Amino acid sequence: MAAKEFIVAIELGSSKMTGIAGKKNLDGSISVLAVVKEDSSSFIRKGVIYNIDKTAQCISNIVKKLTTQLKTSISHVYVGVGGQSIRSIKNVIVKTLPADTIVTQEMVNELMDANRNMSYQDQEILDAATQEYKVDNQYQLDPVGIQCTRLEGNFLNILWRKMFYRNLNKCFDLAGVSIAEMYLAPLALADSVLTDAEKRSGCALVDLGADTTTVSVYYKNILRHLAVIPLGSNNITKDIASLQMEESNAEQMKLRYGSAWTDNGEIDNALQLNIDQDRSVESRKFVEIVEGRVEEIIENVWYQVPSDYADRLLGGLILTGGGSNMKNIETAFRNHTHIDKIRIAKFVQQTISAKDPLITARNGMMNTVLALLAKGDMNCAGAEVDGNGDLFGENKQPAPNDLHREPRKPNELSPGVVQTEAEKQKAEEERRRQEEAEEAARQAEIQAEAERLRQEEEERRRKENSGLKKTGKKIKNFLKSLISEPEDE
Repeated sequence: MAAKEFIVAIELGSSKMTGIAGKKNLDGSISVLAVVKEDSSSFIRKGVIYNIDKTAQCISNIVKKLTTQLKTSISHVYVGVGGQSIRSIKNVIVKTLPADTIVTQEMVNELMDANRNMSYQDQEILDAATQEYKVDNQYQLDPVGIQCTRLEGNFLNILWRKMFYRNLNKCFDLAGVSIAEMYLAPLALADSVLTDAEKRSGCALVDLGADTTTVSVYYKNILRHLAVIPLGSNNITKDIASLQMEESNAEQMKLRYGSAWTDNGEIDNALQLNIDQDRSVESRKFVEIVEGRVEEIIENVWYQVPSDYADRLLGGLILTGGGSNMKNIETAFRNHTHIDKIRIAKFVQQTISAKDPLITARNGMMNTVLALLAKGDMNCAGAEVDGNGDLFGENKQPAPNDLHREPRKPNELSPGVVQTEAEKQKAEEERRRQEEAEEAARQAEIQAEAERLRQEEEERRRKENSGLKKTGKKIKNFLKSLISEPEDE
């Protein structure tokens, strides 16, 4: 039976692209209806699209396979944005006010708009997380209604390279797939795996992926820092492969023998780990290779935690992603960061029912795509397809539709939502039209003012001329009277 209501999310990972469809139930739980996975290692590296055509084809394949399983066409999908070059940067916008001014929401919006209009070379602002506002000398989360003479907005702008952003949008356009909403994947993931207590008391979420490791720092329920490190579990595999073996064999050795930390007394110097039938490697050398790369990753993670918050992480470190499955990973992080409180998030907090082994494994590898699925709130189901998987008997993909006909302002978006390029273009066109209308109105005002001044000048001259005529007439009459008086005598 064809599904009539569901949500579809797609995650573009470095090792695999995953598509998932699920239905939200009345009790808030999610029932997974279909899961599709495609290898993406040849065209997505470190979370970034490098081959647009292959990526578009993969997206199209994902959607077609989901359509076949659901027996229903897919009208649009939810997408996560992540990968290399995503970074956060602080920005401060200051507004000086007249004495005894009460802060209004319009003033706050002006600060937010001014921040969003900041320009960064080759970088696109994906999202802006408000840190707090400084009202004179006091910090406030909501300054509206407070009297002050100086209003300061502190923001955390999340940037991504414009080229990566445009490539992502272009791939979905070429695939003929509409985007319901784009989300910052690290923020969506944080909302699904972190507790309110962890966000409030301070924590660092570490997503250990294949090619990248993402670090998100929270304090007082606010995102304080976001960074993506171009190192992941694949780097460990490549280091093992330097022992002159195929990467596939190196991956198997990593999964079988790899440990993030091993006590020196537990290493058997006589133990030989088989590489193939003819070769082997000493256990100690293998341990050193794995631990050396793990240590480098952890040091880079800890470097990304701002010093202002390093001693405020009362919620500790939360590890997730495929790399969090490595043996003794908590011990390795504990030894290098000296943070005792470490939790591994194997699964999202939402109640998920599924039969697919990719979901039921609960190994942290599906957390991001499940988080994107949980964010969805629009029905992605289109028309029913026939038994051959063709829409109305024709083998064609539904054309992209325009879900956001009215471009939304950045301050109208929910946290973590990224405008699509089409929406940004519409917003830019709307901004240009508004500027042109304002310029036309300004020119009309200038012309009206010039016309008013011209009329005033004409009226003044008319009055002057009228006054001169009257004065001349009086003088003429007076002289005439003087000449005529002797004749009357």
